[in-house]
Amino acid sequence: MKKLSFLLMMTVALFVLAACSGSGEEEGSAAANSVEASDEKIELTYWYAWGDKIGENNENLVKQFNESQDKIHVTAEFQGSYDELHAKTQAAFAAGNAPEVTQNEIASIGTFAKSGMTQDLTSFVEGDQEINMDDFNPGLMGNSYVDDKLYGLPYLRSTPILYMNTTMAEEVGLDLAGPQNWEEFQEYAEAFTNEEGRVGMSMAIDIWFYEAFIAQAGGSTMNEDSTEVTFNSEEGAAAYDLWRNMSKEGTLKLNSGTEAGEKARQDFVNGHAGMHFASTADLSYLLQLAEEQGFELNTYFMPSGKEAKVPTGGANLVMTSGLEEEKQQAAWEFIKFMTATEQTVYASEFTGYLPSRVSAAESEEMQALYEEKPQFKVAVDQLQNGNARPMAEEYPEIAKILVDEMTRGALDESIPTEDVLNAAAEKADALLK
Repeated sequence: MKKLSFLLMMTVALFVLAACSGSGEEEGSAAANSVEASDEKIELTYWYAWGDKIGENNENLVKQFNESQDKIHVTAEFQGSYDELHAKTQAAFAAGNAPEVTQNEIASIGTFAKSGMTQDLTSFVEGDQEINMDDFNPGLMGNSYVDDKLYGLPYLRSTPILYMNTTMAEEVGLDLAGPQNWEEFQEYAEAFTNEEGRVGMSMAIDIWFYEAFIAQAGGSTMNEDSTEVTFNSEEGAAAYDLWRNMSKEGTLKLNSGTEAGEKARQDFVNGHAGMHFASTADLSYLLQLAEEQGFELNTYFMPSGKEAKVPTGGANLVMTSGLEEEKQQAAWEFIKFMTATEQTVYASEFTGYLPSRVSAAESEEMQALYEEKPQFKVAVDQLQNGNARPMAEEYPEIAKILVDEMTRGALDESIPTEDVLNAAAEKADALLK
């Protein structure tokens, strides 16, 4: 899908908000009230990202919600990747036909909240005695608040993890404990690489992975106030140089473009790469594909640099703003259901996403799963190293600028790393100013 202009959508959305400001509705005024019975069901639309097992999970949970009560009916609609979902949501909001509930990838929570497209949920929580906010994993709450107000509840949350073909690792004599740090990561990649075109690692040039590596080097992509970028630093160069040097050596394949992630996954599944970086959300699907291809895989923490750091990811559920009181309360009931302990357990077992509730992680079902398939527990344990993602309104555009420049550097090895990162920083700073 052709990407919509972010700034244009923000402008249009603000005009729509201005036009609606005289409606006299109070945000969250019915937070303590339950949905009242009526002759007709309240109809809600829910938009979600990603297909395969993730899509099945969304459709299954919505079906469960519809069957659990007779007052609300939710229609689930697939909208593509996070970028596509966000662009479609912005366009639909500007046109006045946005879904009542949707997903915000966590780095975009601030963008949607500050532009007025999503509902402040603080009063809903304060007026609802059924929900226990202390039960949500604290490591996943950093991207839920904007200006100390709650705008989303953790739903399908993740961290990037390392996947390794252990059947292949045994064949080349590698320790199945996996690489613990950058040095060992390079050694494993070299051992997997052969003259037939197999590489140690095939990965996408992706902002999420770069956030992981720069944090491991001791840096960050933005300062704490999100007022300036900091990736054009010694730490940023160390992270990018690791990729570039391994690429030059032929042990790392860097994929770019809209299909970069899928290319990397296919390289791993088809035995053209020994290791793979991906979200824990891909775990169930990759286990299935590995079984079909006849190899064993295991999961590991991301290799550490100076520090053991990893960004959290995935999506929070949000309510779009400007809804009538009846639909507000219906949307809140749906969000509560989707993020409740039982549904969190189901989603984690079905996909591999992190259990966002402490009660879910400690449940008998999840403990039994971890005993049977320890690959599912790796991301949960790695959450101790988790970082929130930057939420500057401009960050989606900054991330695109940085990825574009890193791609340029990957295609042209003659460009110094310093020039690549400074070029991206100059464009990003102009955007921030």
